Amino acid sequence: MADEHYFSQAPASELQLRPLHVVLAGTEVTLSTANGVFSAERIDAGTSVLLANTPPPPPGGNFLDVGCGWGPIALTMAIESPRATVWAIDVNDRALDLVRRNADSLGLDNVRACRPEEVPTDIEFMTIRSNPPIRVGKNQLHDLLQLWLPRLEQGADAWLVVQRNLGSDSLQRWLDAELPDDFTVSRHATNKGYRVLRVRRRMDSSAEF
Repeated sequence: MADEHYFSQAPASELQLRPLHVVLAGTEVTLSTANGVFSAERIDAGTSVLLANTPPPPPGGNFLDVGCGWGPIALTMAIESPRATVWAIDVNDRALDLVRRNADSLGLDNVRACRPEEVPTDIEFMTIRSNPPIRVGKNQLHDLLQLWLPRLEQGADAWLVVQRNLGSDSLQRWLDAELPDDFTVSRHATNKGYRVLRVRRRMDSSAEF
């Protein structure tokens, strides 16, 4: 029930904050979670697979977590790359509030938790990492990915985790067909019924030396 309306802007249930003990970037931490957000009781299996099967993020730049929930991906990137600016976006205002609380509790001043329309339109990203909200529906998911993935910087990667039985292979084929020609899509890892997809934007050959 806690996840039922996690992609609503304002969950109807009364806020019930509670502590959550997790390991982020190899360190045990105590964060805040609440009802009405995705996977409020734990780091969900897909996010765990993503975090375990992606390389460390770049040392700096703008990073993006699409559908951040209470923040495990965004907070991990912020811990690992303190000079980066991590944009954590979600449509759920309660989730964004939790990300802000958790970043503050960890002393992270490089996290920007906001709604998608609040991200400056001129920013490109050194990495995008996401456990995307598959259950919003195929059309909305496709619109979401078509909006953000083209904002990768040249030579940068996006990493997406998708459950195999929820269409990871068909999504990989769709991305490969729909993204611009300077993008490549590959399966990076498979674990626990999930695929980690790597989306790379190639360097412009005219800019190479």
